[in-house]
Amino acid sequence: MSLRHSRAAAGAASSQAKTSRLKSLPQGSAAVHVGYAVPRAGLPAPTSFQRWVEAALRGAKRRKPGELAIRIVDTDEGRALNRDYRGKDYATNVLSFPAELPPGVVLPLIGDLAICAPVVLREAAEQGKLARDHWAHLTIHGVLHLLGHDHVEDAEAEAMEALETRILAGLGIADPYA
Repeated sequence: MSLRHSRAAAGAASSQAKTSRLKSLPQGSAAVHVGYAVPRAGLPAPTSFQRWVEAALRGAKRRKPGELAIRIVDTDEGRALNRDYRGKDYATNVLSFPAELPPGVVLPLIGDLAICAPVVLREAAEQGKLARDHWAHLTIHGVLHLLGHDHVEDAEAEAMEALETRILAGLGIADPYA
């Protein structure tokens, strides 16, 4: 077997192992990979993000397990991502990148979130919210976007906000829109 085929076999075995590991997860759960591009002091732990993601999946009635990545970014990276992907030259609180798999490829990938730590902390302070509650809200908001929810139209916005509020209430967090 050539090195190239060995790598391909190893990659396939790794994908199969990951897929079977995900299949063993309970309904509405996820493998959540959190990366910090900023110092972690004062930021939520990966276990918090895991809990918030799973609450969003359950709240959205997603039955099958999934996998997603969350990257906590600084203002410069948040601004660059928002500019490059949305054409808006400022850092925003959360960006959602749903998985776009080629036809015929079936993987449990949901997508990726980029959450801008300085923006989240600034907004929480400006809005008089606990930072932890705002992190939870924006994580849930981002996951719902990954699942296809949107707030472009008024009716969509009302439905998405109501779902967010229900999910957050289940976590003991007050209505962020009140």
